Amino acid sequence: MTTTELMEAKNTGVLAHLEPREVFQFFEVLTSIPRGSGNEERIANWVLRFAEAHGLEASKDDAHCVLVRKPGQGGLENAAPLVLHGHLDMVCEKAEGVEFDFENQPLSLLVDDEFISADGTSLGADNGIGVSYILALLASTDLAHPPLEAVLTAMEEKGKVGAGQFDVSRLSGKRMIDFNWITDKEILAGCSGDVTFIVDVPGELEPTPADLDAARSLDVRGLNGGHCEFDIQLERANALQVLARAVRRLTQSFDVRIAQPYGGAQNNAIPADASAVLVFRSSDAAAIEVALAELDGELKKEYELADPGIRVELTGAERPETVFSAAATERLMSLLRLIPHGVVSWNLHVPGRVETSNNIGTVRPTANGARIMSTITSALTSRKHELWDRIRAAVDLAGGGVTAELFGLDAPEFPYRPDSQLLATASQAYRDVLGAEPNVEVSQCSLELGMFSRRVPVEDIISIGTELHALHSPAEKVNHRSVERVWPLIKEVVSRL
Repeated sequence: MTTTELMEAKNTGVLAHLEPREVFQFFEVLTSIPRGSGNEERIANWVLRFAEAHGLEASKDDAHCVLVRKPGQGGLENAAPLVLHGHLDMVCEKAEGVEFDFENQPLSLLVDDEFISADGTSLGADNGIGVSYILALLASTDLAHPPLEAVLTAMEEKGKVGAGQFDVSRLSGKRMIDFNWITDKEILAGCSGDVTFIVDVPGELEPTPADLDAARSLDVRGLNGGHCEFDIQLERANALQVLARAVRRLTQSFDVRIAQPYGGAQNNAIPADASAVLVFRSSDAAAIEVALAELDGELKKEYELADPGIRVELTGAERPETVFSAAATERLMSLLRLIPHGVVSWNLHVPGRVETSNNIGTVRPTANGARIMSTITSALTSRKHELWDRIRAAVDLAGGGVTAELFGLDAPEFPYRPDSQLLATASQAYRDVLGAEPNVEVSQCSLELGMFSRRVPVEDIISIGTELHALHSPAEKVNHRSVERVWPLIKEVVSRL
């Protein structure tokens, strides 16, 4: 089976005119195969078929992480192995009003001048472009490089679950290039760690009281959302906290219960929308509309710069058979408001960088109530754990059977190493190929680099990226000219190792 034959039926050829074709042919395939976090089986199986077609050794674990090995070539056959890393999954977000099935539909690609985006949805350039670079290296026949061990992890965007269980004893390389960065102006040489947690809130579900004869959906819409690390300092609204604020305002004056609380796309995306079904007395309908209109006006003023499209509105809904009890309604809404969201502390060692933050990412209804999922990011493990302990204290005070526990990997930070030989090699290659001095970045974001440096005897790690914008949102896009600029740099770096 040839590479062309592997470009399965859904490959539309929208990117066929773009260079480097050896990279974009793979990115177009990735966008044609659904690969949201937890839905990576098909893309992992595709990578196995790709490896077989190229005569490469490959294997997949139970979490759908894939390891592909390629011998060195071009005179570097006996060089020390190099680990390549990217993640297969993407964050699935769609624009308001867009109907899209992320579990089955291919993305619809758009090219507008120098940018590639998806029509109405997130693009998955995070980390599809990085994975495409890796696949192009694995497919190359004339590029000099050392033996390669390509690790493509699953569920990176949802607690780094795949990497947390990956059998690292299978790796022999002690140096690694990660391709999960967001700009071509920098070489990433250090990053934060993170931990994701869930809070389960019993709904104390009861039959809908007969006197609460009206039902509406309370919707929070029009927010920008964004990435929980790169955008957390922008003071954008969190739709879940806005929802909780609205419900709290209503319960102060009216007998209101909730059902089916729902919001956010993923734990590491700032929620751009949220909703809950409200039941109340029909005689209170007009007053409730007035109260929400007043709140809507306040929010538009508060967020006129950060989230000018914010709105709170009531839409039609069927009256549910069961609702949260009054106490459980207050408990869930109070926790959504009291769990910290946003910047918790700034990094005094790296001015302008966030040190610790938390993102309340999703709320989903459960059989017994609701589940909150949230991610703490920090450059310091101790600060991360201290914030988690504070949140557990709030949960304990909430009572009512509310519980909290960690989810996925407690990912450590990756500390900056100024004496990194890999960084020195990549920096010189950057100067020679791009004719400029690279910025060396120590980022507030959390990648899987800390995990590899702690669990594997990897001594040297850097990350190389391309120009990406609006990650984890329907506005996500990648600069294809940046992809073209970076490809010669990548080839030069690996040929010098």
